[in-house]
Amino acid sequence: MKKAISVFSGGLDCTVATTVFDRDYEIHAITFNYGQKAFKQECKASERICEKMGWTHEVIDLPWLSKISDSSLNTDDEIPEPSELDLDDFEKSSKTASSVWVPARNTVFTSIALSYAESIGAEIIIVGWNNEEGATFPDNSKEYLEEFNELIKVGSPEKIRIEAPCIDLNKEELVELGVKVGAPMKLSYSCYKGEDEPCGVCESCVRRNRAFKKVGYD
Repeated sequence: MKKAISVFSGGLDCTVATTVFDRDYEIHAITFNYGQKAFKQECKASERICEKMGWTHEVIDLPWLSKISDSSLNTDDEIPEPSELDLDDFEKSSKTASSVWVPARNTVFTSIALSYAESIGAEIIIVGWNNEEGATFPDNSKEYLEEFNELIKVGSPEKIRIEAPCIDLNKEELVELGVKVGAPMKLSYSCYKGEDEPCGVCESCVRRNRAFKKVGYD
């Protein structure tokens, strides 16, 4: 069977995106530990999902990224708690995104995934980038996806491409896709704060809960 590398945090987006390719690819999921507050819970969720789906799972430690990051995900700074209305206000959501920004995170993750893909002969790298978060996180955008794929064409001897099946979707549409493909979304963990129970008030929780509510998924 064809092989795929999934950049996998155990969150909603990557769970849906990876499940899209489950039938056609042997999935190798990699989870990154960059000192984020939620790592323990992300790893637990990743292990649960991978066990259920029959995907292999590996953790990659990036202690240096934690050292250079001043993101509220890595430090003692308070993680923002935006309202649903704030999510649709570009100025406010941009400020929230800035607080949780980790330097070049997706560039680092995807580059490492490319190394793994070359090493095992994988044809694709699966990511959960989506349109809703791409509005304020440039490394989730369609332009970023297209440019990175062009970079791979130039810089890799292998024919590998990044697949982001949610790149044009908002969270509501992403959840609808998850229902359609049978993604184990209930096993995913999306909270920035890393508590045993999701906080429900950080940006990631609010986006997730809003989408679930709109779709009627519980």
